[in-house]
Amino acid sequence: MLQSGLFSKISKEFPKDEESLNSRLLIRAGFVKKLSAGVYSFLPLGLRVLHKIVDVVKEEMNELGAEEMLMPSLVPKAAWERSNRWNVDVAYKLNSQFGGEFGLGWTHEEVVSDIAKNFIFSYQDLPKAVYQIQTKFRDEKRPKSGLLRGREFLMKDLYSFHADEADLNRYYNLVIGAYKKIFKRLNLEARVTEALGGAFTKEYTHEFQILSGAGEDTIIYCAKCDFSQNSEVVKARAGEKCPDCGNALKKSRAIEAANVFKLGTKYSDAFDLKFKDKSGNSKPVVMGSYGIGPSRIMGALVEIYHDESGIIWPEAVAPFQAHLINLSQKSKVKSQKLYQKLQKQNVEILYDDRDISPGQKFAESDLIGVPLRLVISEKTAGKVEVKQRNSDKIKLVTEKEVIKILSSGKG
Repeated sequence: MLQSGLFSKISKEFPKDEESLNSRLLIRAGFVKKLSAGVYSFLPLGLRVLHKIVDVVKEEMNELGAEEMLMPSLVPKAAWERSNRWNVDVAYKLNSQFGGEFGLGWTHEEVVSDIAKNFIFSYQDLPKAVYQIQTKFRDEKRPKSGLLRGREFLMKDLYSFHADEADLNRYYNLVIGAYKKIFKRLNLEARVTEALGGAFTKEYTHEFQILSGAGEDTIIYCAKCDFSQNSEVVKARAGEKCPDCGNALKKSRAIEAANVFKLGTKYSDAFDLKFKDKSGNSKPVVMGSYGIGPSRIMGALVEIYHDESGIIWPEAVAPFQAHLINLSQKSKVKSQKLYQKLQKQNVEILYDDRDISPGQKFAESDLIGVPLRLVISEKTAGKVEVKQRNSDKIKLVTEKEVIKILSSGKG
């Protein structure tokens, strides 16, 4: 892609009305645009990153055997009333001019339970799992953390249906394993943390918490083993011995990026979702719910991967594999030819073809944060200057070497 043709542009200054680092960097670098508190547009650069995150999530959900679907955001009042969640404090409510009240979907247990009634009748229909990637709406009181706490945000929600608690537990652990794979692929270290279920379930649940000072949660955890609890359900304190390994416990702010819930029969009871077991007895379906926030993960990545110059995207989610920069008119033809060759090799390349100063090009390249920077100028003497975004080391390589490295996916 030609940088001169990008829909968005780099801002000279950080937005003055943003408190969070992730939104300040993403807005200035042209990845997102704020419309109102907690509501952001994903511009072409930002959407490329978001799609990369979504692709990783979908691949792992499909590997679980879950089927993708899409449910409506406009949910009738009657559905929320059946589960006694019409009057939750985060719900957006609206009236139709033709009659009827609706709530914008902040989660979809009600909708998916109503759908499942039409397809689950027997133990032979179980287990089943479906997921969607869809916009959620929550009327957050203080959406001040950029993409980490939005009023409108992207969510992957997975719902599973089982004949008994044992099978739910089996699948619950499989999803935890899949989530661990997702965060590993996204270069994020997320701790599986015991927490309360809130408006979803009375059972204890598990969150995936990323240690960060930008997080709104506080967790007590062990750096030596997997012990981790949200401070709201904490049974231990920082400095005390870990109940699992004896190491001293630590306390940290953290970003909740995903969660898993054992719903039991709460929603199947509310929607009369039952099945016949092998003996012909009617029983309620046992359910699980599993959420992960791609847009929140995008914000978390920026909070973790940045320096004083801008964003440093991990390769797995970067909007482009490399950023090609031409520094002079005399080397422009050579730069264009390399750009065209890389495109033919299906390399995701951003080419800065603009007529501006080298200093401005370098500064904007650092701000955007593409993993690999390629520079061609008169000084490179027929070669290409290569620099990793997270390193100060620069090396000169031949054009053929550049093409080989990038076309093999090893930037």
